[in-house]
Amino acid sequence: MLGRDLTAHLGARHQVVPAELPEVDITDLDLVQRTFDSTKPEVVIHTAAFTSVDDCEHWPDLAFQVNAEGTRNVAVACRQASLPMLYVSTDYVFDGQKPTPYGEDDRPNPLNVYGQSKLQGERHVTELVEAAWIVRTSWLFGPLGKNFVRTILQRAQRGESLRVVDDQVGAPTYTMDLAEKLEQIVVRGSPGIYHVTNRGYCSWFEFAQEILRQAALSHVRVFAIPTSASDRPALRPRNSRLAHTRLESEGLGLLPAWQDALTRYLLREGQAKA
Repeated sequence: MLGRDLTAHLGARHQVVPAELPEVDITDLDLVQRTFDSTKPEVVIHTAAFTSVDDCEHWPDLAFQVNAEGTRNVAVACRQASLPMLYVSTDYVFDGQKPTPYGEDDRPNPLNVYGQSKLQGERHVTELVEAAWIVRTSWLFGPLGKNFVRTILQRAQRGESLRVVDDQVGAPTYTMDLAEKLEQIVVRGSPGIYHVTNRGYCSWFEFAQEILRQAALSHVRVFAIPTSASDRPALRPRNSRLAHTRLESEGLGLLPAWQDALTRYLLREGQAKA
């Protein structure tokens, strides 16, 4: 989802070479190296990942093969070619026990296999790439691919009642806004860790309520439930809030509020009624 939106955004101002399956498999180091040799990039933005959080619990070996060792392969190839690299990571590297938003310097402690594999990817990038940006983000939604907003709308339009957890808090993030900020970080930001989300926070329940409100579907019933009633294999952090300290110190500015981002997404999808 993010990779395709990023390709479209960057393509308006830069020469972009997408590297996707099946042509490029990041678990094959030789293939990654040959791809860099033939395309000769100036910078590598690594968005490929096994992102199904619950499936990662069922297939942990695959999660680490893609998210950790695959990222290591990209980092090794970048090191050998002296290329800068941006790696997109996740709020799930944290355990959610902190009562305030997590800063870039807070110690990670992931609760699930997905977060563990992504954190190992971060470590490979830090150890291997001389000039690297690590960007942690959260709760992505966008025009391409499956996402929470689309799921809520589809179920609501079928007349289904909705049960959504209300004890996990984070920041919904629009992939189009994130893509623009990733470009700014690569062009103007010094290497290091960045937290990038749309401004503001909410629970998944509050997010669902706002989706229904903006789509004029407030008549659809949505029930708040605790995480313990959600019956999901992977543990989730209760607090996924990320502080944007590095963006502010670098003078790169913050993303718009998540409610505004949702409005623009729904307008693009022809779903906004607010």
